[in-house]
Amino acid sequence: MVKMYTTSWCGDCRVTKRTLESKGIAFEEIDIEHDPAAAEIVMKANNGKRSVPTLEYNGQAASMSGFSRAKLDAWLNEVGLA
Repeated sequence: MVKMYTTSWCGDCRVTKRTLESKGIAFEEIDIEHDPAAAEIVMKANNGKRSVPTLEYNGQAASMSGFSRAKLDAWLNEVGLA
């Protein structure tokens, strides 16, 4: 299952969630504002930045900040979920 690191105020998070749902891809949402360990994971995956949404699947993580469907589709293809 995809892990999706988010915050409550993130517009890119909302559109990424809707897009994953429309594709039938299950995900677990983890709010980094309420989970310090999750915030550390996000910062490690994004060169010290708290960049959300960050998606993780089978150890491969990518930020979807500045959402584009092409970026999401490329990552899904890369991790074998396309």
